[in-house]
Amino acid sequence: MTDTREFDLVLFGATGFVGKLTAEYLTTAAPEGARIALAGRSPGKLAEVRADLGPAAAKWELVQADSTDTASLIALARRTRVVVTAVGPYLRYGLPLVGACAAAGTHYADLTGEPLFIHDAITTHERTAIDTGAKIVNSCGYDSIPSDLSVYEIYRQAVADGTGELEETTLVAYLKGGMSGGTIDSGRAMMEDIAANSKRGAIMANPYSLSPDRSMEPDLGRQSDQALARADSIDPSLDGWVTTFIMAAHNTKVVRRTNGLLGWAYGKHFRYREVMNAGRSAVAPLVAAGVAGGIVAGMASGAVLSRVPLGRKVLDRILPKPGTGPSEEARRSGWFTMKTFARTSSGARYQATFAGQGDPGYQATAVLLGQSGLCLAFDTLPERAGVLTPASAMGERLTERLRAAGMTIEVTRQ
Repeated sequence: MTDTREFDLVLFGATGFVGKLTAEYLTTAAPEGARIALAGRSPGKLAEVRADLGPAAAKWELVQADSTDTASLIALARRTRVVVTAVGPYLRYGLPLVGACAAAGTHYADLTGEPLFIHDAITTHERTAIDTGAKIVNSCGYDSIPSDLSVYEIYRQAVADGTGELEETTLVAYLKGGMSGGTIDSGRAMMEDIAANSKRGAIMANPYSLSPDRSMEPDLGRQSDQALARADSIDPSLDGWVTTFIMAAHNTKVVRRTNGLLGWAYGKHFRYREVMNAGRSAVAPLVAAGVAGGIVAGMASGAVLSRVPLGRKVLDRILPKPGTGPSEEARRSGWFTMKTFARTSSGARYQATFAGQGDPGYQATAVLLGQSGLCLAFDTLPERAGVLTPASAMGERLTERLRAAGMTIEVTRQ
């Protein structure tokens, strides 16, 4: 991409909950002289956000663009080298911007945790993005950078050690954090989409639905994201119980797509799952079972209610509204640690630890998304283009950036 573009990076959705946090982060993380703009549908609200950001953002330009106005998105994409978007649910509002960036050869990063959206982006815009050299990078937040980079860094270490291909690999999530109305709304968007077209449910259920070539994937038997087990069944160093991790169904598809985009470099027997720590107390098994059952029941209930107008009205009344989220105190007190355990074809064992401070979905995600945008804008990256994952698009350069930003990313051989 040439340097004739007006901006290095445009943050679209800067007036939303995560958008504001990302804009605030960019005021301290962007290099001096970076040409940054804030975009959204309301110039007045954008001006308020910029004023709240202080002197560091005083010269940032404001760009009016609306996710329902394709012409404005095309104009936006043509003005910048990178678009970072926090406008969701992406399934409802995201595809026109992906199309505009793909056509303009503009790099793109989002926060989606919606496999159906990524599937649609691949189907409708991947060929164009490859032709123009655009990197369309999905899931650049807590979903799914810690998952994706953890496995990628284990792979790099195994290659350096000459210990063979990755086989059984499990991520265990430990976290303290809240959930915003935007996250809830993304889940609703997928449930409503499946309710309108039952065939879409098969995409959610298929662990390889984001694979670049399903025929190249191995047949490893049933792979389920539902979990209830002793933690030491994953690794002897662990204690207590593990249960279903609500984002596993999304993250695991992203990690498997990375393997495919890298030419199945992790190996043709790479088997991956994610679980969540449920604690070590005497009631931990009951908690774990309740979490696993509650996730299934909640998704089933939401799917049923999403099928009819009255049900959707009920959900409107009881669920948090988009644009809401945890308090500042809650965001700052949150944290996450992801421990990934892998065995290679030679029997070598590795553990990756990816940890960060701040509510994982918001405070930490602002860092992850902000650094992803800066990486796309300023770093020398692989030539790979199309609809990509964080690891396949940015790899070790993003790892280096996140370490410098204060996150822990390390791999040890056990």
